[in-house]
Amino acid sequence: MGNYASCTLSGPVSKSFIRGTKVIFPSGEVRRIYQPTKAAELMLEMPGFFLAEAKCLQIGKRLAALAADEDLEIGGVYVFFPMKRLNSAVTAGDMGALFMAASSAAKRVSRVLPESGGDVEVGRSGGKCAATGKLNLDEIEEFSTPEFKQRLSMCRSKKPLLETIVEEPVCLR
Repeated sequence: MGNYASCTLSGPVSKSFIRGTKVIFPSGEVRRIYQPTKAAELMLEMPGFFLAEAKCLQIGKRLAALAADEDLEIGGVYVFFPMKRLNSAVTAGDMGALFMAASSAAKRVSRVLPESGGDVEVGRSGGKCAATGKLNLDEIEEFSTPEFKQRLSMCRSKKPLLETIVEEPVCLR
């Protein structure tokens, strides 16, 4: 038996390479990176923030920062968080902000703007978005209603009363 070299070409370039790595910045900007990048390169752009991998984010679990020398996976999604949030639990607000940034980025990709207004973004309400681009849940109608705030207060964990239990003596039964 001998060695056999196949004449077939390798498969098509993977879709994840074509998509690139997505990084969500604190301002809500979603940037695609197509070349291999270390986390430190991006963290130099945003001092005071750390990167976390989006697929590791679960409500109630702790935020884990990427090591500075770690390579970003092509096709992965990464999010910037402030350093003061390091090792704190992921909240529903964090996931909501992440969802809002992802959905607005998807809308921006499908939207075509004229050449003269390329740097102006038009929101759902028809007005121009703020320059900071930070998400404020109070500005969204669904989150500002008293009913929603009342539901949030009801969802908080209830603490049990730590009272002693008075039992009847066995002989009285």
